[in-house]
Amino acid sequence: MAAEEERALLGPAGRDDGDGGGRSPGPPPTLPAVCDPRRLPHRLLVLALMCFLGFGSYFCYDNPAALQTQVQRDMRMNTAQFMALYAWYSWPNVVLCFFGGFLIDRVFGIRLGTIIFSIFVCVGQVIFALGALLNTFWLMDMGRFIFGIGGESLAVAQNTYAVSWFKGKELNLVFGLQLSMARIGSTVNMNIMGWMYSRVQDLLGYTGPSTLGLTLMIGGVTCLFSLACALILAYLDKRAQKLLCKEQGKTGEVIKLTDVKDFSLSLWLIFVICVCYYVAVFPFIGLGKVFFIEKFKFSSQEASAINSVCWGWLTHCLPVPCGPWWPLLFQNTSWELLMALVILCLCVSMQSIQNLGLAIIAIAAGMILDTRGYLFLEVFFSACVCLSLIAVVMLYFVNHLTGGDLNWSAKKREKLQKVAANEVEEQERLRRQNEDDLAKLQPKADDFSLRNKYLSRLGAQLPDNYSSYLSTMVHRSVLK
Repeated sequence: MAAEEERALLGPAGRDDGDGGGRSPGPPPTLPAVCDPRRLPHRLLVLALMCFLGFGSYFCYDNPAALQTQVQRDMRMNTAQFMALYAWYSWPNVVLCFFGGFLIDRVFGIRLGTIIFSIFVCVGQVIFALGALLNTFWLMDMGRFIFGIGGESLAVAQNTYAVSWFKGKELNLVFGLQLSMARIGSTVNMNIMGWMYSRVQDLLGYTGPSTLGLTLMIGGVTCLFSLACALILAYLDKRAQKLLCKEQGKTGEVIKLTDVKDFSLSLWLIFVICVCYYVAVFPFIGLGKVFFIEKFKFSSQEASAINSVCWGWLTHCLPVPCGPWWPLLFQNTSWELLMALVILCLCVSMQSIQNLGLAIIAIAAGMILDTRGYLFLEVFFSACVCLSLIAVVMLYFVNHLTGGDLNWSAKKREKLQKVAANEVEEQERLRRQNEDDLAKLQPKADDFSLRNKYLSRLGAQLPDNYSSYLSTMVHRSVLK
């Protein structure tokens, strides 16, 4: 079947021509559009699978936030212990982020790596649910730890697939869709897990660890769905590699710990901006539902809806409509700064610092809430955001004082890009000219020299005064 698909896709001109020329693109494919890796319907199918690849992970990541009241009541834990569930997710990624890309590139490959990390997510969620069923809190922590091993690395694999299948301006929309669909998983979780707990409670007739564990186990079905997407995506990617003779996607250059010493002050300021911002967002979402209930007297359903609006729809669904238009929206903004922020999200060193900050701040937020209340917690989160804002201002002045290029206008950047392009063209012209000059200096082969070369390759013994490179008989010592 695979051979038939390959022949159908490559066509008659895609076969060997018998002269060692290999395969050529051939005429338009005869495969259906949805089966042809080069056509839009098939690539849209792959894009859908990429988007749902992280759906289960993000859905289950915020299960504790959607069920905070139930978790604390059924497991008899305080807020600090509750926030430790988020800290245990972040702890493995303080170290693993340095090796996730390496494992995908050098050990597993993108396809097997994605499947393995999806399995970690599924196993972690099952252990987390079993901990609730058995009323064993340490088992729940272990489940979140295993869940974290797969969750962040799965996001790296998702981005690697995107770069492998889509190029250029397409990536704006693809990254936006991936991010939005993943966060929609968090939004759906916020709105249905409480309702699901109520249905399980009606079924069992009581509340407690068993009700909580069964609810979490049902939520884990989304992780199985994402695992199925990983399996299908691996098959389609392998099939496309065979048919189109393309290489398997890779994460890129491996970042080493020794690279930290080369980081500039501007890059460290960007680290501070991102960390201080995210440590105010993620822990707040984890505590947001009960915060809206206790401080503003919303119902449980209303609090879940508001928490999901803050988390999913405003901050992560916005990239979908804006994705293709980022170049226009930021045409007068520093492209270096934008690229730095993109790299910031993908750079393993940044990911390590971010997860370390999230792990520590999550526990700190729980302790502040237990001892000081919501007012001190709000001040604490506001201080983190203010630090992020101060770092932004410092980045502006540091860049200005060091003569950086973060604030160049679009016109100036375009001019410099043209100069750089002209330099590249000039270098290419000189290289070709040198190759032509060298080719003119090389002796031209005639029938006599070709005959001698042929006899030499056959193993025939030629006299010492024969040269296989010249058309005359000359002793080799003369050529030295």
